[in-house]
Amino acid sequence: MKTISFAVSLLCFLVSAMGGNRPNVIVVMTDDQGYPELSVNGNPILETPYLDRLHSESLRLEDYHVSPMCAPTRGQLMTGLDAARNGAINVSSGRALLRPEVPTMANFFGDAGYATGLFGKWHLGSNYPFRPEDRGFDQTVWFPSSHIGSVPDFWGNDYFDDTYVNNGSLKQYKGYCADVFFEEGISFMRKAAREGKPFFAFIAPNTPHGPFVAKEEDEKAIADTLAQPEFAEMDRALKNRLALYLGMVRNIDTNMGAMMKFLSDEGLRNDTIVLFMTDNGSTHGPRYFNAGMRGSKTELWEGGHRVPCYISWPNGGLMEPQDILGLTQVQDVLPTLLDLCDIPSDAKFDGMSLASILRGKAVVPENRMLVINYSRMPGFVNYPTPFAQTHMQRNLGEVLWKRWRLLEDRELYNLETDPLQQNNVIDAHPEVLARMRAKLDDWWADVGPSANEVQRVIIGSDHENPSRLTGCEWLDVFIDQQRQIRVGQLKSGYWMLDVAQAGEYEFELRRWPKEIDRPITAPSEQGTGGLDVHTASFYLSDHHHMPIGEKRPYRFEGLNKPIESKDTHITFTATLEKGPIALHTWFRGDETILSAYYVYVTRK
Repeated sequence: MKTISFAVSLLCFLVSAMGGNRPNVIVVMTDDQGYPELSVNGNPILETPYLDRLHSESLRLEDYHVSPMCAPTRGQLMTGLDAARNGAINVSSGRALLRPEVPTMANFFGDAGYATGLFGKWHLGSNYPFRPEDRGFDQTVWFPSSHIGSVPDFWGNDYFDDTYVNNGSLKQYKGYCADVFFEEGISFMRKAAREGKPFFAFIAPNTPHGPFVAKEEDEKAIADTLAQPEFAEMDRALKNRLALYLGMVRNIDTNMGAMMKFLSDEGLRNDTIVLFMTDNGSTHGPRYFNAGMRGSKTELWEGGHRVPCYISWPNGGLMEPQDILGLTQVQDVLPTLLDLCDIPSDAKFDGMSLASILRGKAVVPENRMLVINYSRMPGFVNYPTPFAQTHMQRNLGEVLWKRWRLLEDRELYNLETDPLQQNNVIDAHPEVLARMRAKLDDWWADVGPSANEVQRVIIGSDHENPSRLTGCEWLDVFIDQQRQIRVGQLKSGYWMLDVAQAGEYEFELRRWPKEIDRPITAPSEQGTGGLDVHTASFYLSDHHHMPIGEKRPYRFEGLNKPIESKDTHITFTATLEKGPIALHTWFRGDETILSAYYVYVTRK
């Protein structure tokens, strides 16, 4: 026993020593705040004194690019891999799930002896094996999917006193959403520091993503600015919207100030890497101020994907604060942080380490080319189709080289002479075009064969039983806003699943989530969206999309059941084998059909 005890003590000592001299790491990523939403970048309305101070203390990546949509950016941040390689190519529709076999930033830091925590938005899967607690995070306070008020989110969350997922369980928190996430992050950092353990904290507030809800003092501060004479000609509706949107950014700035003060007060500032960035371009920039760029979130114009990125580490031997020129991307963050923290890894990344550049020993390669690609939202689809917009395609990407931008293989712009991307010069520069197309071809030949592979939620696992499935994971169909549930939007989709263990399973079909337990046919709280349906249908197919029962001896407890006006749910049971399946459900009426928005699956 003494030998075992000594070995355990030695292991603990080595683990502690391995992380003892390494810096702490904080990554803050805000949601839908673009490059223009900082006063240091010339914003005419907003003051961000604490972020401006961080800017002055940091190395700034001034030609830094992400995806024009949030989940692909987040997946690339977590893995150092292109969205086409890591699986998270969209924000919904079953296409925002990070491949389970790919290690995340939290895995790398956790394996190196760091305490790891996530606070805020995850958006890379709401079910096992995609949740943050499945992907290397020790401490989590998070909400699922794209925004507070999404379909998988706790029903009725409204930014104040909301219910989030805390280490796998639902818990209600007091206060404004972004305040909660920063406060919980600070509490995690304080605990790790006092235990003598280095920490990696990912703080990802949901703000300023819609719906637009600001704290009263922040909304008022922006509204007061907009009441000044220089904004007299601005549309009133835009003023009201900006008061909320920019008010949320003002709150982020306040929280950044509180976090930086905490680091100083606790004696952690000099030995902590702080990285601040945003997840995509501005949602409002083109309507009031776009910092000399064209485009916004979801677009391939520069304003859709060029964002701020600040890196500060006072004791890290980095260069004096200054702008870093040259093309960089979010896929560079993970290999850079591992390098700065001296964490060895034989993983292959699509990004490059910038550590030597930040230390002044190298520059960004002049001829570096980057590819941005992501799948589009299925706006026209009310049911699954093999030709959905959610499929990533070669010719919908963008190639970046120096100041050249090749968009969708059909428009070429030179930012040196045309920063607003007004003049397509694709016919005037055949050599530039050939070189950039060759990059796109090589990239697609590498990632294209697996870019659209479907990732499956696992049911029946000991890690998550029961599983709460939502329409957010319907393959190639968009249902991810609670307002869509409230109005009873007539869409149908199916879930791609993997059965972890053979056995008897119960499938509970619902239109409303359990936390409100409203009848299937009932209208919303606002009295809208009542459904005229009388039959619930249930259907399973295997991975060849052949009906289960034709190829395997599956047993069902009915494929169709009547819906009574008082029914909050309809339950079906099936005996399943281990392996991949697709789950189809319907609520049917004489002139109405839609799939169950929520299905609770339990292995008995």
